[in-house]
Amino acid sequence: MQTNLETVIIKRMTPEDIDGVIKIEESAYGDHHWSKDSFLNEVNNELARYYTLYTPDGILAGYAGCWHILEEAHITTVAVAPDYRRKNYGQCLLKQIIDDCYNEKIKYITLEVRVSNTAAINLYTKYGFSSFGTRKGYYQNNNEDALIMWTKNIFFDEFKNNYEKIIKDLQEKIIIK
Repeated sequence: MQTNLETVIIKRMTPEDIDGVIKIEESAYGDHHWSKDSFLNEVNNELARYYTLYTPDGILAGYAGCWHILEEAHITTVAVAPDYRRKNYGQCLLKQIIDDCYNEKIKYITLEVRVSNTAAINLYTKYGFSSFGTRKGYYQNNNEDALIMWTKNIFFDEFKNNYEKIIKDLQEKIIIK
């Protein structure tokens, strides 16, 4: 096992996090980003689970959120600040969402992602998501299509075995607290 692994802290998003989240949101999504009120509504939505990722020195580096509805979770957003991309932080946030689904007995996870966002599509595919079509003109700022992605039942061995392997590899690179 390696020493000197990087550590991140993931916690439930609070209203106090939202100003920092908005800064990341603006850098990730430009002029068509969520508002402060949208995030405040999500933090107070009992169906929603939103998380922030902090570096050990207290820098907000990313966030993610989803809704839990019956047997399904819908990932609404995942974003990492530009200076912290390609450090496995997106994977850490996705792990948090998937682990929550296991804890709450949610079987399926879905999301939409821009068809041009190759990095995100590759991440989701790695984690067992598959494309099941597109939503034409889904993104308002440029009328770009969204790829609709779903997991199979996360309790099935095919998903679980792949997930456990990915997480073992992730844990060799980073410590999540």
